Amino acid sequence: MKYKGMVSSFQRISCRFASTYRHMFEIVNPATGKSIAEMQEDYGEDVIRKFEFLAAGQKKWNLTPVSQRKAAMFRFAELLDLKKVSLARILTLEMGKPITQARNEVRATIDRIQFLTGNVEKVLSEENMLQTSRLTEKVTYEPLGVVANISAWNYPYFVSANVFVAALLTGNTVLYKPSEYASLTGQEITDLLHEAGIPEDAFMLTTGGGGVGAKVASLKGLGGVFFTGSNKTGLEIAKKAAPNLVKVQLELGGKDPAYVRYDVPDVVAAASTIADGAFYNCGQSCCAVERVYVDKRIYPSFVEAFVKNVKSFKVGDPLAADTYIGPVARQPQLTVLASQLLDALEKGARAEVGGSLHDNKAHKTGYYFPPTVLTDVNHTMSVMREETFGPLIGIQAVEGDAEALELMKDTEYGLTASVFCKASSIAEEILKELDIGTGYWNCCDRVSPRLPWSGRKGSGLGSTLGMDGLRAFVQPKGIFLQQPHGA
Repeated sequence: MKYKGMVSSFQRISCRFASTYRHMFEIVNPATGKSIAEMQEDYGEDVIRKFEFLAAGQKKWNLTPVSQRKAAMFRFAELLDLKKVSLARILTLEMGKPITQARNEVRATIDRIQFLTGNVEKVLSEENMLQTSRLTEKVTYEPLGVVANISAWNYPYFVSANVFVAALLTGNTVLYKPSEYASLTGQEITDLLHEAGIPEDAFMLTTGGGGVGAKVASLKGLGGVFFTGSNKTGLEIAKKAAPNLVKVQLELGGKDPAYVRYDVPDVVAAASTIADGAFYNCGQSCCAVERVYVDKRIYPSFVEAFVKNVKSFKVGDPLAADTYIGPVARQPQLTVLASQLLDALEKGARAEVGGSLHDNKAHKTGYYFPPTVLTDVNHTMSVMREETFGPLIGIQAVEGDAEALELMKDTEYGLTASVFCKASSIAEEILKELDIGTGYWNCCDRVSPRLPWSGRKGSGLGSTLGMDGLRAFVQPKGIFLQQPHGA
């Protein structure tokens, strides 16, 4: 791997897994559009060799005492805390996340590690289902084997740790494929895990673009494929894995709605919370608020407060501590955002903030898109129907609960939804009607290690986090033990 002086040095992947001739891919800083590093892309034979190495080490890792596996994971958490400043800087350089938010992500990953590590023995313990004088029926839980962790760039610590922490703790080995847009972070994670005591034949990194991910997903003998990313790519991953009848878990995108009811106790506070939920991490969160419905009785005051919040967000250098919105991570996303904006404006939407790519005159380089708030929107516009994944949001006035619920349901996705109102009972009634994995009352855009994180419909399959997120990495085995006659 070749680096250009802007990031820390990284350990080389062991040469015994590398082909003679290597293809390099560039790591580009989205704040400048300039290359900051080069990494080696694995070929198909590299992926196969790494998988075989992990398959050979899986039984040994599973026989490692749980207490030892836990100790290594606690040490990994300590190393994250110790090196969080440098880790956050690398994350900011390669995907543009504002440095304060990058540090928050590294710190919050520690909470997830602690929860999963503290609860792993509960899902590994065998259960006696029947006990008589002659017959025992019990369930034991075994690891899946080698798990493929094909991860995303928007929260590379969160979404990868959700998988590899639970997988390693439950006795699986992991072939880790970070996004090519977060590969430096992926290398750092790998180095720290090995430093913490996770052996190389329990966790290996494979690097490259979509072709490498496809090769990983198609490997015969995998115990599971765990993917985080777009709906389109998730479907391709599932197709690659399908012939092998391997367990597939997909954490995909969303078009997450927020509904502000007429009786919300504090309109200004609701606007502030939703603005943060929509624009945090430059709107590049699977559970970011991507469409807002507001009762027409409070619509003007909500829009006024929302716009005021968005105008206060500082756009700038993501390495600056006071920057709230940096560049989008991928240059092609600028075209998606511009297309949604133009479609909405042509159909009658009004831009209360932003509305033009030329608004960010101070940023002549880099992948910046001006924070944009649209009103007078409706469901003929792509901004209210298709995943946005950027700093662009539409706010639509509604007559009341019935219309809001109808519009919230009008989506192919089912990740999260939030309701802002006075009574939790009303919020829960509305959320119960929605086919979603997570619901919020007077909050949004939150993930807890204690609760399962799952999507429905186009937002994915399976769960990470919570106890369900641990159980996802074990498979049950039913055991009948019967005393012989005459014994």
